[in-house]
Formats: sequence, structure tokens, C-alpha cells
Amino acid sequence: MSNLVIFALIILIFYFMIIRPQQRRAKERQMMLSNLKRGDRVITSGGIYGTIVGLEENTVTLQIADNVKIKVERGAIASVLSETEGKTF
Repeated sequence: MSNLVIFALIILIFYFMIIRPQQRRAKERQMMLSNLKRGDRVITSGGIYGTIVGLEENTVTLQIADNVKIKVERGAIASVLSETEGKTF
């Protein structure tokens, strides 16, 4: 019986230390991607900095320089930069 309790305790610890935080991060990322809007300054997972100039269901158009626009998958957006971070490019 004590082996069963120890096994259940290990599973519970595993859930709260690994699975639960991963679910929280995935939910936060999904919320970030769904809240993207024109004018947001972002960085892609490939390290490209840009400003969102167009949004579609699955793609985002970024302006990375004057008269240079690229289209990337929405999932390729790694993070939205704050106002102070975005001023550097």
C-alpha cells in the first residue's frame, strides 16, 4: 500500500512541477499570438525584428526596413517587444 502512495505522490509532484507550468506557458503564448495587432513591434523565432503591418488568420506581414516587408507564420512570432525595446530598430 505504501508503494502506491509513493507512486501517486511522485505523479502529483511531476504534474505540478512539469506539466502544469508547461500548460500555463502554452496558454500565455496562445494569448500573445491572438492579441497581436498592427503596429506591434515583434521578434520572430529566427531573430528578425519587425513591425506588424498586416494580419491574416495564420500569417503576419512584418516591415523589417523601409519598403521591405516579409510574411511569416503567426506561430513564428517569438515575442512582442515593449515600447522601449522596440525603439532600437
